Amino acid sequence: MIEALINKLSYYMTLSNEEKQVLVNAATQSFHVDKGEVIINEGERPEHVYLIEKGWACRYKLLKNGEVHIMAYLIPGDPCDVHITILEKMDHSIRALTPMRLRKFPADEMRNIMENHHRLARALFWSILVDEAVLREWLVNMGTRPAAARLAHVFCEMLIRSQIAGCAENDSFEFPLTQAELGESMGLTPVHTNRALQKLRQEGLVSLEKKRLTILDWERLKQFSQFDPIYLHCQNLPR
Repeated sequence: MIEALINKLSYYMTLSNEEKQVLVNAATQSFHVDKGEVIINEGERPEHVYLIEKGWACRYKLLKNGEVHIMAYLIPGDPCDVHITILEKMDHSIRALTPMRLRKFPADEMRNIMENHHRLARALFWSILVDEAVLREWLVNMGTRPAAARLAHVFCEMLIRSQIAGCAENDSFEFPLTQAELGESMGLTPVHTNRALQKLRQEGLVSLEKKRLTILDWERLKQFSQFDPIYLHCQNLPR
């Protein structure tokens, strides 16, 4: 039910059976959302924390001119909005990039965990801090790296995150994003995104077929993108 979340938190600390059961008991019903559906709108105060069980979503800002900027990808094991237990309103929106299955944690249940289960609260707070670290790395990525290296860096990150969630097979994982969605997160036009992807393919670094990404040469891809996984702050990383 919430195995991906437990897998993710276990890369920070070993959870006891009792702590795992607290998470299971706090979760309520599972539900589906369609691709493109907005899960949470900016300005809302959700009554639940949503955990991704299946599929991909994104955090994004919708500008007044209609442009969209994606600020993060969310995959199985990622809670969408733990911070609603503290903040009054969402300062960004979350949208489904694929068909998804989500599980609800009532906000009161999450507050109870934060206040009465200190190790779990620490693990969830670690998850929030990693999200912030990922955002910082994305800012560096967009501000300093050429297009192909930007793309390669995100591919490295998403492979490790997919491995942590138990969603990867060796160096291959589901990658359902369109080139337009990649461009919206990397600050690239669809044309530049396509050229960057073709360069990585021609260099023999990656293969992207039928919405599945395979890293063909991990060490070269890391070197090409200057990828250092330290910002993911995980113990015993798969790499």
